[in-house]
Amino acid sequence: MRRIAFLTAVMSVCGVTALGAQADETGPADQTALTKTFDGAIQPNELRDWLKQLASQPNHVGSPHDKANAEWILAQFKAWGWDAHIEQFEVLYPTPVHESLELVGAKPFKATLQEPPIKGDSSATATQPALPAYLAYQGDGDVKGGLVYVNYGMKEDYDTLERLGVSVKGKIVIVRYGSGWRGLKPKLAYEHGAIGCIIYSDPHDDGYALDAVYPKGPQRPPRGFQRGSVQDMTLYPGDPLTPDTGATKDAKRLKIADAPTILKIPAIPISYADAKVFLSALDGQVAPESWRGSLPITYRVGSGKVLVHLAVKSDWSLKPIYDVIAVMKGAAYPDQWIIRGNHHDGWVFGGSDPLSGQVALLAEAKAIGALVRQGWRPKRTIVYGSWDGEEPGLLGSTEWAETHADELKHKGVLYINSDNNARGFLEVGGSQDLEHFVDAVAAKLTDPETGVSVDLRRRAKLRIDAVLSGAKDKDHQKAVAKMAANPDRDTPIEALGSGSDYAMFLQHLGLPALDVRYGDEGDSGGVYHSRYDTFEHHSRFVDPGFVYDTLLARTIGHMVLAAADADVPVERAADFAEEMAQDVSEIKKIATDKREAAEVQAGLLRDRAFALAADPTKAHGTPDALLAVPQFDFAPLDAAVTRLKTSAQAYDDALAAHGATLSGERLARLQALMLNIDQTLMSDTGLPGRPWYRNLVYAPGTLTGYGAKTLPGVREAIEQQRWADANTYIGLTAGVLNAFSDRLDQATAVLDAP
Repeated sequence: MRRIAFLTAVMSVCGVTALGAQADETGPADQTALTKTFDGAIQPNELRDWLKQLASQPNHVGSPHDKANAEWILAQFKAWGWDAHIEQFEVLYPTPVHESLELVGAKPFKATLQEPPIKGDSSATATQPALPAYLAYQGDGDVKGGLVYVNYGMKEDYDTLERLGVSVKGKIVIVRYGSGWRGLKPKLAYEHGAIGCIIYSDPHDDGYALDAVYPKGPQRPPRGFQRGSVQDMTLYPGDPLTPDTGATKDAKRLKIADAPTILKIPAIPISYADAKVFLSALDGQVAPESWRGSLPITYRVGSGKVLVHLAVKSDWSLKPIYDVIAVMKGAAYPDQWIIRGNHHDGWVFGGSDPLSGQVALLAEAKAIGALVRQGWRPKRTIVYGSWDGEEPGLLGSTEWAETHADELKHKGVLYINSDNNARGFLEVGGSQDLEHFVDAVAAKLTDPETGVSVDLRRRAKLRIDAVLSGAKDKDHQKAVAKMAANPDRDTPIEALGSGSDYAMFLQHLGLPALDVRYGDEGDSGGVYHSRYDTFEHHSRFVDPGFVYDTLLARTIGHMVLAAADADVPVERAADFAEEMAQDVSEIKKIATDKREAAEVQAGLLRDRAFALAADPTKAHGTPDALLAVPQFDFAPLDAAVTRLKTSAQAYDDALAAHGATLSGERLARLQALMLNIDQTLMSDTGLPGRPWYRNLVYAPGTLTGYGAKTLPGVREAIEQQRWADANTYIGLTAGVLNAFSDRLDQATAVLDAP
């Protein structure tokens, strides 16, 4: 049955409508010819020239070049035949006024908070200044305190400190980038009593331990550092002062002191050259082995006796951001929108992040404009968004979507996102009822390095990752690899958390979404959010020849064309049902594992094992007791998943059997049912403690930031020992899965009707 469903989907994607008609007679004869013409219009040299121009000066929010780029992008859309305009929003965006970090004592040292230029690089030729070392939405302050090293600064690191008998209360912590989202590092530091947070890039994670440093190689040079936002996007993204409301000029705003996504303590990023000085000064216990990076020092936790002085002051005013919106109206379904987005703002030049994705978007838009001039029109309306303010907190996309929320919930069919791009493998995350849709596109694209299909190569990568990876989610990777190894099964795609502009569409409005990129071979991680993420770095080390940036444009362009012209729905429900069954199994295992861990720890505490096993010459402590884990009644979830699998297979089979021969009236009824089916996964209640997140299937984790948590209401409640929430959200989550099945059953009845 999977193979039959695949062929039916390909028919719709390739331009055969549900009535058996070919694509618009005034344009190319069919979708194959359409995509061939589209591909021929994508020229790598144009992408190269556009990226060089867009990345020629710093383009952070509020910079002259950011506005100039928006105006230039607008002019291109108009020249290519799009109905385009700029939507401006006024957002709270703090900019640095003063920042300093000093080691206090007998050997004082002051951190260097700007990156030196590199000869032959845009960092040496640009005339506009770059932002200094800065973290947006940290809490301004002037503090002095003892320094403590806390590894990656994640929850498990503070658990380790507790066992070592080390407290950060009243201290300033120094933490390395990695393991989790940067915004969690100062947030968790504050929750543990710290008064300031320093974040540095250890060469173990993105420096000389991995490869030569820039300009000889791709990795972070000694004085490079990672800017970024520490806005608490696990509560909500977008302008901190206007949650749920577009940040228009006259919008009602919170007071800055009342905005929960702004952090409470000062924080600053530094380079590993400077971090070496601070870390070398620490005394106290030697850090655990897993805490040791690649600096030529002895890593110590610190006793808090080494003093540092941290001061940050910002201009907390409203700044304009400029979203460029371009529309190509649909001929048959003008009130059904395919939305495609990528942001154009960067922390400095933004060569790879985000402009490698932005130039792909521009190439798609130009090629679509050329198709329209040849007589083709999309059946659905296509909306292209070049977002501003993504880097500080998904500002542009969130404010635009909040402003147009009601219209988007009625008209939005699909949102397709990209961000940074690199040489390598196709990487797709998103709504898992779109796995089949992605497969149909990827199977028809050729990987430039191997000559096989893009889909075949990514299947191989998923299988190899499960064998070689030492990741914590090994069981999940094995399950994904098993799916990828089955040629009759669509290639799985990962769930989405946060970290790019899809968040508002997927997790607040309930629109199905995809995030698409290539990567894993070209390396931009070493210059991520630094002054060295330039045109020169991208063209040398990330995507030489702009081969994969061109492929990204063709990949997403094919998706846009297919989604715009397909009459029958592109969702396939069986893939989604299988993913949900896997997620429920994972949650049950988490509950079992935590129950066993609590029982083991209770025995260790009872027998004083922690104290007896500790080195009596060193400070040590006893961990807080884990709560006993109750038995949960998973029956509602089990029943919902069982029903979902049955309803999904029935729908997919009915679509394969009847989708290509529906009458106009039945097709309209089918579309009405399926176009917003993903919104059935939303709950007005939202997730515990963060009601902005309304999707009960996909959300960013409260302790992962960017990383996704599937069935998050249940999963995180068990992980975080909130037993009442777990029981509540078992029922709520089962309810939305049943609502999804209800909609499938109604659609199946339309398909099977005589």
